[in-house]
Amino acid sequence: MLLPAILLISAAAIAFEILLMRVLSIVQWHHFAWMVISLALLGYGASGTAIALGKRWLTPRFESTFAAAALLFSITMVLCYMLGQRVPFNALEVVWEPRQMLYLGLMYLLFMLPFFFAAACVGLAFSCRSQWVARIYLFDLLGAGSGALAVIGLLFVLRPPAALVLLAALALVASIAAGWVSPRRRALGGLQIAWAVALALLASSDLLALRMSQFKGLSQTLQTVDASVIARRSSPLAQLVVVESGRIPFRHAPGLSFATRHLPPDQLAVFADGDSMSVINRWQGDQESIAYLGDVSSALPYELLPAPPARNRVLVLGAGAGSDVLQALYHGAASVDAVELNPQMLELVRETFADFTGPVYGNARVNVHLGEARGFVARSARRYDLVQLGLLDSFAASGSGVQALNENYLYTVEAIGEYLGHLRPGGLLAITRWLRIPPRDSLKLTATVIAALRQAGVEQPHQRLAVIRGWNTLTLLVKNGELDAGELEAIRQFARQRSFDTVYYPGMPAQEANRYNRLDRAWFHEGVTALLSPQAEAYMRQYKFNIEPPTDERPYFFNFFRWRVLPEVLSLRERGGAGLVEWGYLVPAATLLQAALAGALLILLPLALAPKKWPSGIGGRAGTYFFLLGLAFLFVEIVFIQKFILFLSHPLYAVAVVLAGFLVFAGLGSGASQRLAQRAGRRGRSPLPGVVAGIALLALAYALALPFVFERLIGLPDGAKILLSLLLIAPLAFLMGMPFPLGLARLSSRAPEFIPWAWGINGFASVISAALAILLAIEFGFTVVLLLALALYAAAAAILGD
Repeated sequence: MLLPAILLISAAAIAFEILLMRVLSIVQWHHFAWMVISLALLGYGASGTAIALGKRWLTPRFESTFAAAALLFSITMVLCYMLGQRVPFNALEVVWEPRQMLYLGLMYLLFMLPFFFAAACVGLAFSCRSQWVARIYLFDLLGAGSGALAVIGLLFVLRPPAALVLLAALALVASIAAGWVSPRRRALGGLQIAWAVALALLASSDLLALRMSQFKGLSQTLQTVDASVIARRSSPLAQLVVVESGRIPFRHAPGLSFATRHLPPDQLAVFADGDSMSVINRWQGDQESIAYLGDVSSALPYELLPAPPARNRVLVLGAGAGSDVLQALYHGAASVDAVELNPQMLELVRETFADFTGPVYGNARVNVHLGEARGFVARSARRYDLVQLGLLDSFAASGSGVQALNENYLYTVEAIGEYLGHLRPGGLLAITRWLRIPPRDSLKLTATVIAALRQAGVEQPHQRLAVIRGWNTLTLLVKNGELDAGELEAIRQFARQRSFDTVYYPGMPAQEANRYNRLDRAWFHEGVTALLSPQAEAYMRQYKFNIEPPTDERPYFFNFFRWRVLPEVLSLRERGGAGLVEWGYLVPAATLLQAALAGALLILLPLALAPKKWPSGIGGRAGTYFFLLGLAFLFVEIVFIQKFILFLSHPLYAVAVVLAGFLVFAGLGSGASQRLAQRAGRRGRSPLPGVVAGIALLALAYALALPFVFERLIGLPDGAKILLSLLLIAPLAFLMGMPFPLGLARLSSRAPEFIPWAWGINGFASVISAALAILLAIEFGFTVVLLLALALYAAAAAILGD
């Protein structure tokens, strides 16, 4: 029963890791995912140390210890989930409140515990059944891979608390299976029955309910008088919560002019993962009730479109609850293609609240497309008069810097180029962003658009751009052609009538900037003008925020952080300067430091103090080998996760599919490694150099080929893309599954006492590699991280490949 138990434990562990990413995205923010990976691996490394120190006592009690560790994995999975959400950690205070770092460390250690016990099961099997190394590694990776895929399907039908109970039950089944042959099965059986009863009680209670950060938009909204939740939907894409407020109505109209004479209609607020608020407008087809949509900054392109409007074709990317679609209908668009990623959002608007919102998505002029924006654009052959990219994030999330690590492929140079390529002659691309001071988003967006135009061969991009701003939004227009005199006058008139400020249009006098929504300087006009000047490169380098154009190689549009500015900003923290730091970037940096410290204390220090029972010369070489493997494997894995986010449309999909692919096929590679080693041994040579050479060749081939593959196939259905992703990953992962068991097999014959040490050292390297890889990717790009991983593999082969 050992191998099936290992499969169940590994499946539950990886599924819990992905579930934890999902939970932290809801109760905190998305970038905590990388912290989860690090803390999971810290548990794996620490378990190796514990086994190394206690192997003499553990070996004769293997079955009982394995069953007990599996039971503790099940218990701590639930308890740490509950306790971790009660730690008073506030990520918004990380920059100026040192105590938050202690809370972050406490969360780190709490969430580590379940992975410690899960890894202890596998590590015990490696150490006490070393003759089965390849088979154990195979079942470990197959279980983990299947768990990664299964949890995505599970989250479509169960909310996170229910999914947690099911995963805890899986670990309990593994404990029962492993303990069946234990001499202490009677005592274990009593504990297992007690925990099964406790799980059943927890499943029907509110103790596992999610506890969202009080600083998220949903938490704050529910504190208002008479606000109540009227609908919930949950999936791996987002937890959607619909809120109604009878006494204090919502007036959500981003970019609405102060000079307007119109008010928004009744609205229902929709929150995605507790933030990114959008609204469902009450509408029964009458134009007057939605007239406010003509007085927002995003209405500017409709003033420039050719008449009659009944000929205009509009593409709305990120349609959400339908406000941008409603705006197109209000302005008389002939047809609207509305693209939305989340089917549950469409279901809320089209079905659940159809009586409230009226014929938005049911309108004969509206064609609703379920899918990701880049994918839809890539597969579409249509040309549009207007491509509109609206506000896809909340002002609170944007302004607080929480999105600094969000991989966003909608705002890269390549993405802008694709949107421009789908415009008819004279067509417009319109992008609206929240207004932030000092300017960041707006200047980075402008720089990105300029880079995309130059890449398309446009020699005078300044003749095609126009930018206006209100008090809280900025809208940028790009024309497929040069703006003519009539269009420039329409821009001026639109802005003047609604008290919007013109930021830039061709030939605009500087004195026209900063008239209505006044700042101490015309920061936005000066920035856009500088980016269009010959000194643009120098301006971007010297600017205190990172406003260089993001690319698909480095898709971090929301990362504005510069290390050289940090001391200056922190020196001003008592005067509000800390609010200017993109704190989302600092969390993985803090995670890296804490992971290194915790790993050194929990893994390396105990190992260093333990007695060494192996031949001289083995420890240093083998330890370095497994350390380099831990870094290299995770570097490659995380690069692939980042790259496949574009192809698979969502970070959680990418994490699940890439982890599943690497783990399953690495497991198969592990299973084949024993036969390969035997064959190579008969010839008197090590198979390792050949395996590493194959890894390098395949990885380099992928680095060159994947952008072209994604560009041509991104429009495929999700099922086809998942299958294709697994097939693409398979050859590389198969080879990457070999170096670890090859090293363990070599140790089992020469220094079996070092096996738990190898497990711990490899785990320590994996701990720091997760956060380190993402920081390196932000600074230098995915290709640099991949090349570094290959160099680490080569170094490992040189150390142990003789």
